[in-house]
Amino acid sequence: MFRTAFRQLCRPNLRPYSTLSHPEVEALNKWISTPREKVLSDAFHLERLSDLYITLPTRDGSRQPYLPPKETSPLGYAHHIAFFHARTPEAELREDGTDADFSPPEPFTRRMWAGGKMVWDPEVPLMIGQRATATWGIDSVKKKVDDPQKIPMVFVNQRIDITMSGNTRPSLTEERNHVYFAVNSSVPPKRDPREVKDIPTKSDFSFTYKPTLATLFRYSALMFNAHSVHLDLANTQKEGYPERLVHGPLTATMLLETAIFHHPGVQIASFEYRAHNPILVNRESTIHGIWINNTSIKLWCVDEDGVVGMSGIVQLL
Repeated sequence: MFRTAFRQLCRPNLRPYSTLSHPEVEALNKWISTPREKVLSDAFHLERLSDLYITLPTRDGSRQPYLPPKETSPLGYAHHIAFFHARTPEAELREDGTDADFSPPEPFTRRMWAGGKMVWDPEVPLMIGQRATATWGIDSVKKKVDDPQKIPMVFVNQRIDITMSGNTRPSLTEERNHVYFAVNSSVPPKRDPREVKDIPTKSDFSFTYKPTLATLFRYSALMFNAHSVHLDLANTQKEGYPERLVHGPLTATMLLETAIFHHPGVQIASFEYRAHNPILVNRESTIHGIWINNTSIKLWCVDEDGVVGMSGIVQLL
């Protein structure tokens, strides 16, 4: 049933095989040429980290004794995602609940988290209990809007530098890659899940868990994220998905968490990942990991049918 449903996952409600109107092209070009930057300050306080820990199956006490976060300890890898959220009034959100600050103009209103990269500086670590500043900007934009045989889309690469208070050198530099599709009410094309090459046939370690509706609700709350594809079944099905989707950054975090769960002493220098296929709620996910060499680990997530949802590479210090 779900494999059949996966054929309906890609590009629902899009404007297939059409080009943009002249006003839409002008609006997009103006948006691309306009510099954008946002600076947010936050503290890595224990309460929110405790909420994150109890949400992650690697830390919630179900697989190993629960260890609460401790002040003055280094922040966990990718745990910064639970912080630095824009407090946008609901009236200014897009129809699907997403924030429009770094989103291209209409008709590019359907967003997908495509991947990203995180690079840590071990000499100036992010510390629990202390304040930091995140400086957001757009690093690059790539548009594919001129081919009448392809669906118009825009690739937006955000760059985020996170710096501890009192420092000038970022502790973490992150890239977040989103793709935005042009939307209308046309019938979505069907396809099989995307085949992912270079996935090993065996792994050195793994971690299986099931993201439930409670998981998605808690993670959405932690991220202050109202994107309807994670919460509202009717809207999710309107976009062409059979069920609500697991957050891309949650799966990315679980890739890192699995490596640390099995190898708690590792020190990570960088992590680069890519989303391949949607991951659905209430379906078992298994994170696999294999050592490429002494300083590199390949990680990937598969669902119950073996469909690869995400993969990534960790580089160690």
